[in-house]
Amino acid sequence: MRVCYDTPAQWPLRLDASVLTIGAFDGVHRGHQALLRQAQRRAWHHGVPFVILTFDPPPRTLFEGARLLTPLPEKLRRLSAFGPDYVVVAVFDRAYAALSAYEFIKRISWINPVEIWVGKDFRFGRKREGNIELLSRYFNVQEFLKVRDHTGQIISSSRIRSLLRQQQVEQAHALMGWYL
Repeated sequence: MRVCYDTPAQWPLRLDASVLTIGAFDGVHRGHQALLRQAQRRAWHHGVPFVILTFDPPPRTLFEGARLLTPLPEKLRRLSAFGPDYVVVAVFDRAYAALSAYEFIKRISWINPVEIWVGKDFRFGRKREGNIELLSRYFNVQEFLKVRDHTGQIISSSRIRSLLRQQQVEQAHALMGWYL
């Protein structure tokens, strides 16, 4: 696994083809794990590199002060379990957040994704102006449905943070699939 850092000044990677998945992946919880396994299978199917694009810090941490579930070294360790060829870490700061949706699209075009896998609520670009519909105009985008636990509730980083605030550590661990 090669780790590359994306800054507003330069996209760090060029590939002839890839399967890309994009997300904050804070916690790399069971929902993220299902998405990552699917993207990995598709990369193998196409015989192209599997690329993960993630953000450090996650946007909600920067803008909303949300608790960080997984510091970058631990996130990279967890992501490595899914066999990516590359992990691109977007150094997420106010300058990066100011990139337009079209600038973001141009950046990822350098890796020529044959498929992009994202969660259903994926947004990107300045003020979250980009959405799956826009991204689909340029790439073959696949929406990964939310993963639910045995009670039917959605597994999400926000839910895990809430459980941790309520001191429900065992339930948070169950949703993570890792120990914090």
